[in-house]
Amino acid sequence: MEYKFFLMLFFVALFVKEGMAAQHVVGGSQGWDESADFSSWTSSKKFKVGDQLAFKYTSGLHSVVELASESAYKNCDLGSPLDSLSTGNDVVKLSKEGTRYFACGTLGHCDQGMKVKITTETGTAPSTPDSSSSSHASASMASYSIRPFGSFVLVALATTLIYNMF
Repeated sequence: MEYKFFLMLFFVALFVKEGMAAQHVVGGSQGWDESADFSSWTSSKKFKVGDQLAFKYTSGLHSVVELASESAYKNCDLGSPLDSLSTGNDVVKLSKEGTRYFACGTLGHCDQGMKVKITTETGTAPSTPDSSSSSHASASMASYSIRPFGSFVLVALATTLIYNMF
């Protein structure tokens, strides 16, 4: 009987941890595009350790470059990036607290404002994911992490299934 308890505890921990994370579509309904107002977009968000940033854009038209410093961010210095992504559906996990800087690697786009500064906080409070009702947001709804109520339902279901298995 003890193994049931530990197995259920494992599932509870797994679902609760995943339930608190959020995936943020950078730029909201506009995505990673020159027309997005990234300063306004970030001002309404709280980013927590474990959250993810989803950069959605047309591959070949844009890219995502992670910059090493605020100076590189302010000056759009793309010369020594920490990382460079170009799939059009790039996901970056926010694995620790601190500030990270991202810009478009296409010539001139960063200078036109296609850059974003993300400050990640530690903590257990739920993040504030995008809540846009556009078709873009609904198309990516499957990529959102499970919210706390959904975690409760999944934990209850998993507990029932595990209990009935043994």
